[in-house]
Amino acid sequence: MKIRNAKGFTLIELLIVVAIIGIIAAIAVPGLLRARMSGNEASAIGSLRAINSAESTYSASCAQGSYSDTLAGLGTPPAAGQQAFISPDIATSLTGATIVKSGYTVGLGNGGTTKTAGVTSCNGGLDVYPGYVGAAAPVSSSTGTRYFGTDNRGTIFQDTTTAFDVTKALTGGTPIQ
Repeated sequence: MKIRNAKGFTLIELLIVVAIIGIIAAIAVPGLLRARMSGNEASAIGSLRAINSAESTYSASCAQGSYSDTLAGLGTPPAAGQQAFISPDIATSLTGATIVKSGYTVGLGNGGTTKTAGVTSCNGGLDVYPGYVGAAAPVSSSTGTRYFGTDNRGTIFQDTTTAFDVTKALTGGTPIQ
């Protein structure tokens, strides 16, 4: 009598392995989504910190104490061959445009202030303003749940219910720094 030498797995063994992998995936996926959301929020906060730093440098060296109201203004170097005030991943080529970065829409505006009369910037004669408002809003609820805002005070605020608006002064929210 021949003994059959069967190599491999039975169907039941394969089904058990697939079920175990499914259970592990069901446990891991929500944690990965939370980590991704946390990373997106950290990136938005980092973008607003970069805007605050760029505005401070812009105000001191290029705008006689005033501020830019556009990301493009901060992305324009003061003279040929010099560095821009903000990194190219945040600067936009369109005046007044926002940028989507890491699941957040980041924008900059003048907060409803009128332009500073008689002052032009050193990087192309752009209009300057006595204040600015930066905001970051999640693109969807899966990319973040908090809204962030900042202004010429340099503090970053968060809110979970109301988005900050770059066309008016920053109100409400909880400071995060």
